[in-house]
Amino acid sequence: MTQTIKEPKQQISPNAVKVWRISDAITYFITLCILIVLLYLQHYYDWKNWVGVILYFIVILVIISSIVEIIFVPIYRQKTWRYDVDEKYIQLKYGGVFMKTHLIIPMTKVQYVNTIQGPLLRKFGLSTIKIGTMASVHEIPAIPEKKATELREKIAYLAGVNESDE
Repeated sequence: MTQTIKEPKQQISPNAVKVWRISDAITYFITLCILIVLLYLQHYYDWKNWVGVILYFIVILVIISSIVEIIFVPIYRQKTWRYDVDEKYIQLKYGGVFMKTHLIIPMTKVQYVNTIQGPLLRKFGLSTIKIGTMASVHEIPAIPEKKATELREKIAYLAGVNESDE
């Protein structure tokens, strides 16, 4: 007798797109600043020409990558991220064009669960839920703050995690 597990239906917040875009923009801005400093140093100290060619090539790749990562990827990630929690399992389903992940975590394997909120997530009223098992840590990103707290409590209750276990 095989039991079919229903596909996860819960979506993460649409505000995740804004958070990821801002985070990626900051990362790419810092990367471009470092590359510009290196290009300046290459010209100032008259390094070999091939160093400048490689640096310009990297700058072009970073600019193209930043356009894709900031404009297109966050929308795709938000639309494809699904999760669900029931009495027996936590399901996480996400992925990209080339590789998709559908993870099923048995409640009996959950050792801890917590919520994390950095400055960007806090600005948009979001939290990330971290679920720890013996093997690894899994995340459900960008859940509205109130819902994340309720979900954390629900997972802790269903998994039998209490304060004395931590």
